[in-house]
Amino acid sequence: MEANTTRSYRSLDAIRARKEYILKDIQQDDKQIRNLWGNLFHKPSLAASSKLPSRRINSLMTTSAGIFDGIILAWKLYRKFHKKKK
Repeated sequence: MEANTTRSYRSLDAIRARKEYILKDIQQDDKQIRNLWGNLFHKPSLAASSKLPSRRINSLMTTSAGIFDGIILAWKLYRKFHKKKK
């Protein structure tokens, strides 16, 4: 970024040229921000990531382990709170 310095312009053309330069710079920054924002919150397509059989198996195992962990947690919580009611 440029420091806040005062500039002296000698003509309207110099002001217009500076204005166009700043506008292009802002548009480039906006395009870069939009690209980064899109990459931050959008998952890559599943078709590209699951083409290899090893990735599909890995994904299946990860999902299965998460489901199993959730079931075990639910069972433990059920037993813990079910005993307190008696």
